[in-house]
Amino acid sequence: MDVVTHWASRILEISAALFVFFIGCGLLAIIYIYIRDVTQTKQAIRRNYPVIGRFRYWFEHMGEFFRQYFFAQDREELPFDRAHRSWVYRAAKNVDSTVAFGSTRPLNQPGDIIFLNCPFPTLTEDTAPASEVTIGESVARKPFTTSSFFNISGMSFGALSVPAVLSLSKGAKKAGIWMNTGEGGLSPYHLEGGADIIFQIGTAKYGVRDENGNLSDEKLKEIAAHDQVRMFEIKMSQGAKPGKGGILPGNKVNAEISAIRGIPEGQDSISPNGHTDIQSIDELLDMIARVREVTGKPVGFKAVIGAYGWLDDLMEAIHARGIKSAPDFITLDSADGGTGAAPQSLMDYMGLPIKRSLPLLVDILNSYGLKQRIKVIVSGKLINPAEVAWAMCIGADFIVSARGFMFSLGCIQALQCNKNTCPTGITTHDPKLQKGLVVTDKAERVAHYAKNMMYEVGVIAHSCGVKEPRRLKRFHAQMINDHGLPQSLDEMHPPANVKSQYQNSSL
Repeated sequence: MDVVTHWASRILEISAALFVFFIGCGLLAIIYIYIRDVTQTKQAIRRNYPVIGRFRYWFEHMGEFFRQYFFAQDREELPFDRAHRSWVYRAAKNVDSTVAFGSTRPLNQPGDIIFLNCPFPTLTEDTAPASEVTIGESVARKPFTTSSFFNISGMSFGALSVPAVLSLSKGAKKAGIWMNTGEGGLSPYHLEGGADIIFQIGTAKYGVRDENGNLSDEKLKEIAAHDQVRMFEIKMSQGAKPGKGGILPGNKVNAEISAIRGIPEGQDSISPNGHTDIQSIDELLDMIARVREVTGKPVGFKAVIGAYGWLDDLMEAIHARGIKSAPDFITLDSADGGTGAAPQSLMDYMGLPIKRSLPLLVDILNSYGLKQRIKVIVSGKLINPAEVAWAMCIGADFIVSARGFMFSLGCIQALQCNKNTCPTGITTHDPKLQKGLVVTDKAERVAHYAKNMMYEVGVIAHSCGVKEPRRLKRFHAQMINDHGLPQSLDEMHPPANVKSQYQNSSL
């Protein structure tokens, strides 16, 4: 019995030692992983949530094998499904964008787009870069010429964090695209990256307001003095909340944001729901003329189309005044646009989506002979090559995206934009969460996303038989109609004829 007791005791001792050994190894492994995660710069989630953050990527990977049993399908999630987000992530990381085993698109859902491949596609040696477009030509003292057709939409400093704005600015410069400031004013972080800037004038006139909140010509001149600031955009409305101004919670209004916007620190920043000095078409054209004269640079406006009879009135007024009085561009936002904070009643139910409003706007401009004079910029969930190519087929000159570039920064669609708790550091001013967003790495991703987008839109164009994306026309694509059948875009939206009285309109 003494021998049995001895060996039993020895086995227990060895087992205990092995247990301690493995526990120790496990702890060392966790410490090692923790150090790896907090020091790496590629993934914000791992950097902000070391060790446990890895489970997100593991679950995402395992979902590929088990999604048919437990997970939502690729194209079911809203506001952006996994298929759309995955393409952006791959494009931003500049990794293989091919997929296996066939498309997951059903190809029979109303609104789906199908492009018509040419039997003799454009050969690689015959392709051409996107052609240049000049905005404000012969009107503004300093017109803006660019070939970039995919750019960064308005996202305000304040709604976005310092490292997010810096990453976008530096990435935009690398990709040769522009970025819009959003209504929050021009920050030093917009300028630091060196990208071309579109300055947005919101209803509260942040960054260009006097002590009474009115538009200041002196401050407009100060902003325009920056060579990087290439155009000015008057924001009439935005997609997520047409008819309501911007909302920035007081916990995001720190001293720096307060100084840039010209508002009290720590208080909610609520913009008026409209410009108090723009309450008619004549006042809109007067404001465009004023800003263009003061700054010397192209000026346009941004709006969501709801009621659209006023567009005819606008075109008539432009011709009555002379077409030099026209806005140099119109930025059209979709009713399904995004923002950090908006009333759900407006976000869900107000305004027209761009599949209706973009053909409408382009056709009205054409019918009044103003399409060459007024450039069309469009935004609203256009984050993949097919969506961008569709907009160009319809007649858009430029496409801008906000949420697409947020995904390129690492956004995981956590829906925390309005709470200062964004886990990836993009829409928070919490330093602990911002540390996950490393500017040098994210700027590269922004540039990769823009470049890969423009490359793949080019691939679609070449497959359609044209040399570059700006040559895409409505007959190059079809849309699934309500009967589940493809119908040509030029049948669904016949090109408008120029009205006889405007045939010879010119500058």
